[in-house]
Amino acid sequence: MNVMPAFEELDPDNEEPTEKRPPLDPKGSVGGHAAMLAGYGLVVATISAVAAFTGKKLPGKMSTRDLAVTSLAAHKLSRTVTKDAVTSPLRAPFVDHDGDGGPGEVMESPKHEDGLRGSVGELLTCPFCFDVWALTALTAGRVFAPRVSGVWVDALAALAGADFLHLAYAKAQQAAG
Repeated sequence: MNVMPAFEELDPDNEEPTEKRPPLDPKGSVGGHAAMLAGYGLVVATISAVAAFTGKKLPGKMSTRDLAVTSLAAHKLSRTVTKDAVTSPLRAPFVDHDGDGGPGEVMESPKHEDGLRGSVGELLTCPFCFDVWALTALTAGRVFAPRVSGVWVDALAALAGADFLHLAYAKAQQAAG
C-alpha cells in the first residue's frame, strides 16, 4: 500500500504519465497505524520517564548550526534505514524488492497491505515517515548521551553532505562528457 497521495508519475524522457498510483485506502491499515502510533507514544513516554527519573534535563533551544546539522543527520539516517541497499536485510521481513533506486539505493514496497506488518513496511519504505522516528532517536541521544550523539549527528551530517557532493560531481561529469 502506498502512503503517498494519488498522482501521475512522469517519464523523464517524454514527460508522459507512466502510472497512476491508487489513493491511500486507510481502512485496512488503521489498526496497524494505531499500533505504530501507540508504540511511538510508548517510546516517547518511556524516554521522558527515564529522563525524569534519572534527573536528565532536556536540552535547551537548538542553535542554528545544531538545527542544520541535525536536519542533515536525520535525512541521512532516514535514507540509510529506508533506502540503502546495505540495510535491505533489516527491511526484508516487511518489504518486497521492486528494483534499484538512486545511487546505492533500492526501491521497495510493503509486503503486506494492512495490519501492523503493513504499517511497519510503510514506515521502512518511506524516508519522510521515518524522519519522525530518526529525530526522536537523535533527540533522545541529546538527552542521555550528548557527546556521543553529537559525534554521530556530525558524522551523519557529513555523510549527507558527501552524498550530495557525489551527486553533484556525477552531474558535472555528465554535463562535461
